[in-house]
Amino acid sequence: MGVDQNLETVRQGYAAFSSGDMDTLMALYSDDAVHIVPGSSQVSGAHKGKESILGLYGALFELSGGTLQIQLDHVLSDGGNRVVAIHTSNMEKDDETFTQTEVLLFSFVDGKVAEIQDFFADIALSDRLFS
Repeated sequence: MGVDQNLETVRQGYAAFSSGDMDTLMALYSDDAVHIVPGSSQVSGAHKGKESILGLYGALFELSGGTLQIQLDHVLSDGGNRVVAIHTSNMEKDDETFTQTEVLLFSFVDGKVAEIQDFFADIALSDRLFS
């Protein structure tokens, strides 16, 4: 798969995630995909395989009380098999609204998402929100 297809896959993934269409989202991932979340929150760690990744995404919605919203801002390619997505996340917790810039680094193998690495503008905030 080429650069344009990888960029489009990331866009499709964000649309599926935002609409709660986990079947479409998981179809974009390899069976042994890994989503790595840094920090020390309940969602931190290496989530290996589609079932574990679905558990991660479910936990994000549960811990946010269903308020988590993601707005894709930019999608950038290295010209090969990696794509960076920059997004803004919003959620409410304890009667406050929190906004944070985040980056996901996607690695592709054979046209499927093989690995996702999270990066946070404020990892301490992320730890607090998802603990």
